Amino acid sequence: MKSIINSSSKISRREAIATTSTLLAGLWVAPAHAMKPLIRTSKAPLKLSLAAYSMRQFLPDTRKDPKAVGKMDLYGFIDYASTLGIEAVELTGYFMPYPLTDDALNKLKHRAHMHGLDISGGAIGNNFTHSPGSVEGRKQMQDTRKWIDCYSTLGAPVIRVFGGKPVAGVSEKQAVENIIANMSLACDYAGEKGVILGIENHDFLTDMDRLLPIVQAIDSPWFGVNFDSGNIAPTDDPYGKLVQIAPYTVNAQIKVDIPVNGEKQPADLGRIIGILKQAKYSGYIVLEYEGKKDPYMDIPKYLAELRRLIS
Repeated sequence: MKSIINSSSKISRREAIATTSTLLAGLWVAPAHAMKPLIRTSKAPLKLSLAAYSMRQFLPDTRKDPKAVGKMDLYGFIDYASTLGIEAVELTGYFMPYPLTDDALNKLKHRAHMHGLDISGGAIGNNFTHSPGSVEGRKQMQDTRKWIDCYSTLGAPVIRVFGGKPVAGVSEKQAVENIIANMSLACDYAGEKGVILGIENHDFLTDMDRLLPIVQAIDSPWFGVNFDSGNIAPTDDPYGKLVQIAPYTVNAQIKVDIPVNGEKQPADLGRIIGILKQAKYSGYIVLEYEGKKDPYMDIPKYLAELRRLIS
């Protein structure tokens, strides 16, 4: 079996150095044709997907231990999802089989197809706040390209990716510049593989006033926002913050709680779906269950509610 890691996953030295030199010179500016709100006219119905992260307590985290074994693997997750009456699954990268070969990826794709499920997307744990020319920055880019290759093989249309958390010694300004530069390079590669990158409002970027300028500075048709309804910096109007990112959304991730002034409350799912519909979002509504109750009890209940709301 052949490993999916190959030389095409490596960022070129020329790309990294050229981009870093521009940043260090303080010359980074938003491109002339920076991202604007998406114009969508599709009348296709919204569809439901379930993120594997919803079953994280049963799945092995192969990031931390490549040979970890859980009560369920991704094949079992696909089997479970097929009982829920949904259209797709999100196969989170944290739980992928080890070793991750083309054969393993093809088996996942086959299992999903035989159950009538699409693979709506994936997720990786990247940190793009590092300088593109640094050792860690190059490692992050190589890892991101590896996962783009993986999800391209799976036929996933979108990957949710992160800005990350700035490490010690990296200012907010530097982190933002690095995210823009790294994401632009990653989108170039993703476009070659036919995969869209959706930057999630997560970690450093739960503050929409920090996230939106980054989004608007990236000029690529292979880029957008991964709308996460539960990751919002403290505010008394979290729904208003979701309205800000909805027009850029390429993947919608729904959680059952929402933070109001930093405190979690049950989410108004109807209001969230309404925000997405108002922005004319078309695509998957992906439930990522992070509630405290038994996921086997709660996931079907919330999927039924979402089905009613999107119908």
